[in-house]
Amino acid sequence: MKPTLQLKLSQQLRLTPQLQQSIRLLQLSTLELNQEIERIVQENPLLELREDWNAPVAENTFEHPEFSDDVADFDSVPPEAAVSEVQAESEENFESDSEWPQENIFSHGTYEDDDHEAPQIPARPLSLREHLNFQICLSQISEREKNIISLLIDSLNEDGYLLQDLDELMEMLPAELGISLQDLQDALKYLQRLDPSGVGARNLQECLVLQLQALPDDAYRDQAIKVVQEYLEILASHDFVQIKRLLACDDQSLRAIQKLIVNLNPKPGAQFNSQNERYIVPDITVTKKNGTWGANLNMAAIPRLNINHLYANILKQEHHSSRGLVSQLNEAKWLIKNIQQRSSTILKVASAIVERQQQFFEHGEVAMRPLVLRDIAETLNLHESTVSRVTTQKFMYTPRGIFELKYFFGSHVSTDSGGACSATAIRALIKQLIQEENPRKPLSDNRISTILEQQGIVVARRTIAKYRESIQIPAANLRKSF
Repeated sequence: MKPTLQLKLSQQLRLTPQLQQSIRLLQLSTLELNQEIERIVQENPLLELREDWNAPVAENTFEHPEFSDDVADFDSVPPEAAVSEVQAESEENFESDSEWPQENIFSHGTYEDDDHEAPQIPARPLSLREHLNFQICLSQISEREKNIISLLIDSLNEDGYLLQDLDELMEMLPAELGISLQDLQDALKYLQRLDPSGVGARNLQECLVLQLQALPDDAYRDQAIKVVQEYLEILASHDFVQIKRLLACDDQSLRAIQKLIVNLNPKPGAQFNSQNERYIVPDITVTKKNGTWGANLNMAAIPRLNINHLYANILKQEHHSSRGLVSQLNEAKWLIKNIQQRSSTILKVASAIVERQQQFFEHGEVAMRPLVLRDIAETLNLHESTVSRVTTQKFMYTPRGIFELKYFFGSHVSTDSGGACSATAIRALIKQLIQEENPRKPLSDNRISTILEQQGIVVARRTIAKYRESIQIPAANLRKSF
């Protein structure tokens, strides 16, 4: 075959680097966005991250013949989204700002002043191992016994349980240490008397018994210990009739016994494993004005970026400047514009959600309207994937709490009247019915389905069970009391 030349026309969709950056910024959470901005600011000297959020922002006024017009055009951005504007002061202002009054450099206090104390770093909370070792260090026992107890402490899991058998632990120890099985047993007994109560237990029953034994003398303590040791599974199944027959007690005594057991901590070491709280900075705040709920951008959650006016003035004066700085300036302006577009898109989507869910902000979850991504996408003329990116890890502060934007979306169930009811509203109705039920005769899933059907909401029993489990409510037999 002879080689030939052929012409072929085809269409390809290519994403520009600016569009790729816009999509990536849109799907980032506020925390991830701030981390990304800090990384870019460190790499690009043309960018500055300003921390004075409430200060006024001046308009970008510098020009350069090599800058493209479309990059410098910010007029297409809506005014309500102009939350991060480019600031480039004049050369005269920069020169005047650089003149530092020498007499004021050391005029504000010293380290001895109360107003200029070093910041206090919060102490790191003790771990379970440190808490237990601190107790044995203060005890009047031999150094050898402390070492053996420390060995057992190192074998505890996060909940404070010793899941490894003493015989297995004995086999792992070197023979030259001279530690016998009796030494381990004595050390375990001492460990189980330390704080918190129940630490060092090998199973749930032993953990609860240790906590009951550490309680002050009580008329029902011995019976509670017997229930834990022998009838714990029966108590978990809420078979109170059988427990009363086995203990030969009345309802009042069984209530007191159950109260003692329920107030125990099945995971005594979990309190030392709590991580630092994660704070959520909402992207949107919802307020009521003139009888209508509306969405507003949270300015504190949006990074305020500026163009470094020093480098900008250099590029303004030197027409034969470095191509690298010109490229970095264009990248900086694109980043600022993409952050504006991100804020604008989030505000548009949040406003559409608030407009659809006015009744939720007035009456709560029971008034939640059914809503899917397609509804918002068609209203705003956006793609569903864009709405999905906007509503992921973006939060809204409302008088009813802080919610992720995805919280307001959900499936719907048809009603007898021809309308639709949101799945969130059905979960709220189920929760409300269970809270108002008789604890002696809790509502079954079939009964809840019947009650909702009487209200015009047709929901199958399996759907009721699925919704009930999603809000972590146990079944009727486990909610039964006496």
